[in-house]
Amino acid sequence: MGGGTDRNTGGGGRPTSRDVARLAGVSHTAVSFVFNGRAEGNLSPATQERIRQAAAQLGYRPDPVARGLRRRRTAVIGLVTDEIASSPFAGRLLRGAMETAWDSDHLVLTIDSGGDPAKEDAAVAELLDRRVDGIIYAAMSLRRVRVPEGLHRTHSVLANCLPEDDSLPSVVPAERAGGRTAARLLLEAGHQRIALVGGQDDIASVERLRGFRDALRAEGITVPKEWVVRTGGEITSGYEGATRLLEGTEPHRRPTGIFCYNDRVAAGVLHAATRLGIAVPGDLSVVGYDDQEHMAAYLTPALTTVALPHREMGETAARLMLDAIDTGRTPPATVRRLACPVVSRASVGPAPTR
Repeated sequence: MGGGTDRNTGGGGRPTSRDVARLAGVSHTAVSFVFNGRAEGNLSPATQERIRQAAAQLGYRPDPVARGLRRRRTAVIGLVTDEIASSPFAGRLLRGAMETAWDSDHLVLTIDSGGDPAKEDAAVAELLDRRVDGIIYAAMSLRRVRVPEGLHRTHSVLANCLPEDDSLPSVVPAERAGGRTAARLLLEAGHQRIALVGGQDDIASVERLRGFRDALRAEGITVPKEWVVRTGGEITSGYEGATRLLEGTEPHRRPTGIFCYNDRVAAGVLHAATRLGIAVPGDLSVVGYDDQEHMAAYLTPALTTVALPHREMGETAARLMLDAIDTGRTPPATVRRLACPVVSRASVGPAPTR
């Protein structure tokens, strides 16, 4: 009972294209045409359908390795990143890249370097040895990066980072425009006394502050120097910065709106406001940045924020890569800046009248 073979495959192993040809009553070449995308104009629709039905009956799938050797491609894209395990945003970027690649019959092979340059070089070398069709290098926070040398030996695109030597194409958030967007949320609600809390001297902080100042300057508003409070990027940073701005200050002299460097900072600002008896959004409106998953929507009140386009960065980087693979040309070393959309919730209200 257990010793028989599959009469359709002729041997009991993985079905081959020749098995499909025998079952469909066509040539082996006809089967190759169907699964290499060359059937149109060479085979009638009826013959194509007969081949597909035979393949489905046998459970036949083309061998991706053999197909890759013929096309000199592996249908695999490498993705090297610095901190997948620790970033709350990594999943979005990875999903964007993986699903875009999958839609074009490519897989993504991901390696987390932990931010170690030696590991990055080794990871890129390993991917090149495996003959991936190209490599996406992604950082989980916007910064300038040392480009691993091996990236120049294949099609390469950077995501959420900029090359120190400007040698490769990159896809990044439009941070300055995002800062303008955040400030306008408060301006359009009637706020004139607006402060900024959090951040340091990294690219994202600098660009968001520039955008913030752009929007206020366009309305003829000058931000007092002491209302730009650079305290870092954590919840404690927001708490400390808001306390410095709000505690012991008469209501008509304190800001009525605060733009926060990120959602963690905003959580600290909300905590400080609660402790000081300042109602949000009745007395103070708060805007975050990042739209951090499992956080921004669950604060009290739910946080209005400017989202970082992590998924779109993954999608765009993968699309650039796939275009390069198809054309054989790496895209020019330009920077694509993706819009940071508003996510409106409950932490912004009209400016108080007093």
